[in-house]
Amino acid sequence: MDTLEIDGNYGEGGGQILRSSLSLSAILNRPIRISGIRAGRKKPGLAPQHLTSVNAVATITNAKVIGGQLGSQTLTFRPQEISGGNYIFDVADIRPSAGALSLVFQSIALPLAYAKVASTVILRGGTHVPWSPNIHYLRKVFIPMAARFGFEGSIQLNRWGWYPKGGGEAIAQVQPVADWQSVEFAHRGKLQTIHGVSAVSNLPEHIINRQHNQITKRLAGVDSPVNIEREKGDSLGQGTLVFLQAEFENVQAGFSALGARGKP
Repeated sequence: MDTLEIDGNYGEGGGQILRSSLSLSAILNRPIRISGIRAGRKKPGLAPQHLTSVNAVATITNAKVIGGQLGSQTLTFRPQEISGGNYIFDVADIRPSAGALSLVFQSIALPLAYAKVASTVILRGGTHVPWSPNIHYLRKVFIPMAARFGFEGSIQLNRWGWYPKGGGEAIAQVQPVADWQSVEFAHRGKLQTIHGVSAVSNLPEHIINRQHNQITKRLAGVDSPVNIEREKGDSLGQGTLVFLQAEFENVQAGFSALGARGKP
């Protein structure tokens, strides 16, 4: 089969082009060549979390890879059959990093759904870091929405990983899907409920309470039930998080913010 050429600098030219291309290459069993990977970024080319995604998809497809090294802006990827099973992928294996393990999960989740057997994947890296969906988003929004198409999977948070230390861990389960469904999301429908969490790791308790109080105050006028929980996360580093899940009649939506020193 001819190799499909992909412009990695198309649009905003970020890592999502790489991840989506890898997933589709695996599912369609179509070789690809991506050029200009993250060319528009301050540090172009493959960073640890991107290379971990490359290696992860390559592992589950026994793919031949050319250009799979840090900083590479060109990648050739030739997959074979997708194999389910037990895997471990750690962003820090390449270089100490808090790279987002959620993005590695998104690279392999759908391909593993096309495998013949179930998969259990241990993922290590950043769980709640800037510029990426966090584990709460995967659990409360991404996976439930993917389930509408027939996806069967879950992800469990074992240890939180904040920037810059990382060191987080999650365990994902993916089942083979025999029958995918088409879904229409033309209208989100009426807001039903808002669930949220104010979370901290290795920081004073007044921070978690202040965040909780601010969320409750700002959502006081919402004409739907609001439930905000407090959570302390086991972690190697320090961090704070506010996450909100808005449940509408037809869809789920997620919103998050990470705390920082001096941030009101």
